[in-house]
Order: sequence, then C-alpha cells, then structure tokens
Amino acid sequence: MIKNISNSPRAPIDLEAHILHSEKPLEIVHLKLRPGESIGLHKNPFDVIFYVIEGNGTLTVEDTVVEMKSGDTTKIDSSKLRSWINDSKADLRLLVIKLL
Repeated sequence: MIKNISNSPRAPIDLEAHILHSEKPLEIVHLKLRPGESIGLHKNPFDVIFYVIEGNGTLTVEDTVVEMKSGDTTKIDSSKLRSWINDSKADLRLLVIKLL
C-alpha cells in the first residue's frame, strides 16, 4: 500500500504531523511547522534523523543552535535534548525518521 499525507494517520501531537510508516526498527513522520510554530526542548528514547524537505528553521541540540534548510539532514542521539522552531515566513516541512 502506498501511503501519503492524505491517507496516513495523524501523529499524537498538536502540530500537523502524519505517520507515513511505523514498523520496527523505524518510524517515518512527515511534520509541518507553520511560521512561528515550535517543538519545545525534549528527549526521545530513540535516535532521530531529521531531513528538511522544504523551508528552513532553527534546530537546537543541547547548547548548539543550527539553521537547517531544504536538503539538510542530521542525526540526533537519544540522549540529547532537542527543539525546533520555524522562525521563517514560510512553512517548514520535515521527515522525522525515528530509529526505534
């Protein structure tokens, strides 16, 4: 079965996020942050890979702040605190790949 945003379940957060695939050892979530939206500082019990599909935003990992733009990718270890903010004027779309 082919999945896309329109036929995938929503992720259980208060942002526009859809679970495109969920089968161990990974889960893939499409996340859209509108201008001004953010995800607060948090940890997960698994490593995460972020891939920026479109737009740009600010990723904070522990005390390091980086600007991410379309085409950028990074892996965050489960032990690290991280947060996102879309501080631009356009939507930020990410693939969140959870290594379960």
